[in-house]
Amino acid sequence: MNTSEQYDKVIDICREIFVKKLQDYGTAWRILRPESLTDQIYIKANRIRSIEVIGESKIDEDIKSEFIGIVNYAIISLIQLELGFADKVDLEVEKATDLYSKYFNNAKELMMKKNHDYGEAWRMMRISSYTDLILMKIFRTKQIEDNKGLTLISEGIDANYYDMINYSVFGLIKISES
Repeated sequence: MNTSEQYDKVIDICREIFVKKLQDYGTAWRILRPESLTDQIYIKANRIRSIEVIGESKIDEDIKSEFIGIVNYAIISLIQLELGFADKVDLEVEKATDLYSKYFNNAKELMMKKNHDYGEAWRMMRISSYTDLILMKIFRTKQIEDNKGLTLISEGIDANYYDMINYSVFGLIKISES
């Protein structure tokens, strides 16, 4: 399988979980402010790192489920950046699913461009490096949030979320190969 096909398989898995959670909870996440979403992603990435360092988990959820959670929360974050947070659940499930697909497709398009330029270097990286890079992107995002979204020279918050998605997808692909 090539990278594009592997990416599509991961998209299918993440989207299936997103849609099932929409059926269970609706779009209750619409009330979350961007900072809360960034913190939620941090919790997941930090748990992955903890499992990698300690070598065990006491909760019956593996690293794979946490990477899926990072993908889905990063896409929710991109949706929230576009729409702004709400005081009530105001987004229909169908529209949320459409937006989800839009942002996952944008992430894949970005990955394919970078993958071309970097020659699939991600395949030579360790999963733990993806974890560290995601954590770095989270801390960058927190700094930009603290600066009210302003940057002098750096990419914005959205670029960091896209990178978090793609590093998580790479991790999921590598896990599926092992």
